[in-house]
Amino acid sequence: MRSLWNGSISFGLVNIPVKLYAGTASEDLRFNYLHSVCRTPIKYEKTCPRCGKAVPDNEIVKGYQFQKSQYVIMEEADFEAAAPEKTRSIDIVDFVNLESIDPIYFHRTYFLEPTETGAKAYHLLKRAMQEKKKIAIAKIIIRSRENLAAVRVHGPGLALETMYYANEIRSIDQLVNAVSEPEINERELEMAMMIIDNLTTDFQPEKYRNEYRDMLVALIEKKIAGQEVAPAVPQPAAGKVIDLMAALEASVQATKGQTTLKQEPSPAREPAELTARLKGRRRQTTEETG
Repeated sequence: MRSLWNGSISFGLVNIPVKLYAGTASEDLRFNYLHSVCRTPIKYEKTCPRCGKAVPDNEIVKGYQFQKSQYVIMEEADFEAAAPEKTRSIDIVDFVNLESIDPIYFHRTYFLEPTETGAKAYHLLKRAMQEKKKIAIAKIIIRSRENLAAVRVHGPGLALETMYYANEIRSIDQLVNAVSEPEINERELEMAMMIIDNLTTDFQPEKYRNEYRDMLVALIEKKIAGQEVAPAVPQPAAGKVIDLMAALEASVQATKGQTTLKQEPSPAREPAELTARLKGRRRQTTEETG
């Protein structure tokens, strides 16, 4: 893996030199827009509708719209003056329980690797966090943006999760039907919990696949091979649920014994040739790469 950032973890008066690596990679298929007549990729130009011409990069400035059609112009010097002091440090400010953080706050995952000189301090911090069952809340600057982050134990090492700030999280209280709970009788609740029990199992991430992506890959491979592609058969539309109790009872029966049938994780179904081409085009999606 290629490191995206080099710096250090600041832990009290201890500095631990580390490298930052992307912990996830996008598996999305990427498509280009083509002209349907000649199959040429569409070219996008930056144009000014008032002047009616293409605009070179050196004539483009950034503006913040504060009223309709009213902008304040921001120069690069303005951004530099407002930017936090650039540091190469992951500054730990607090230690908290992981359970106290709602998952909605987590954004992206990175791995932290110590340099040779920082290995002992790195593993000392990891062991101390394991013993105390805590994670660290920190600040890190990536691309001139100050990010809130959580540093936690992940497998044999440490991971860093960038986080949203509190003012970036929307409130669910605005959704009337979500916060106004109707009366639920005990029998309905009991049957709903039975369905949960019937479907409860250990989390096996390999068991779940992006089936839509698999079907797209198979379809693309067929088109490359010149085969005819038949449209997918639409799934039957689900009828309206009129009797909640009847639907619950049917669901309990349908899910009985499902957890006793331990399914093997689905094997990868990507054709080998297309897989090789796709892997060559995958990229890490990060704050660094956008």
